[in-house]
Amino acid sequence: MTTAATPFAARTAEVTRNTAETKITARVNLDGTGVSRLATGIGFFDHMLDQIARHGLIDLDIQADGDLHIDGHHTVEDVGITLGQAVALAVGDKKGLRRYGHAYVPLDEALSRVVIDFSGRPGLVMNVPFTSGMIGTFDSQLAFEFFQGFANHAFVTLHIDNLRGENAHHQAETVFKAFARALRMALEHDPRMAGVIPSTKGSL
Repeated sequence: MTTAATPFAARTAEVTRNTAETKITARVNLDGTGVSRLATGIGFFDHMLDQIARHGLIDLDIQADGDLHIDGHHTVEDVGITLGQAVALAVGDKKGLRRYGHAYVPLDEALSRVVIDFSGRPGLVMNVPFTSGMIGTFDSQLAFEFFQGFANHAFVTLHIDNLRGENAHHQAETVFKAFARALRMALEHDPRMAGVIPSTKGSL
């Protein structure tokens, strides 16, 4: 006798957010191959979003038109919000989800750790002592705003720690890569929990 695996439903979503400050569209495929199409107007930020796609194996299309003539704050924060909303929508009811993910990622002298829980309870604890205020045209303070927006709207608990690092580019890259790997782990289907919400409460 042979059996065929039951395919999982596609986990995709598209969210558009239009405000007086930004116009953003985010499309995600949580079961993708890491393909990205990114245009935020901030080169280094696009580079970091590409890390999320490639190392998270998430197909990611983000198009943003923001008030960069002021600074990058609204654009980066609103991309985090919009991406969080898209991920929450694509995840669905969370049945069969691993729920938790964690990763350590090094880059030369830098090392970062990220832990994520699709808990339904938004929260961010972030300890990243950037050694430079600017990385290209990207204000390093905005990394917090991105992850805050994501955590609040994906309804995840997120802990981010840069354990060491001297080069701000390396610090940021290890953070985003570790986030991607933790996200990938948490979003995986757990065959032993098929059809079950991973919580003793029965809901997330």
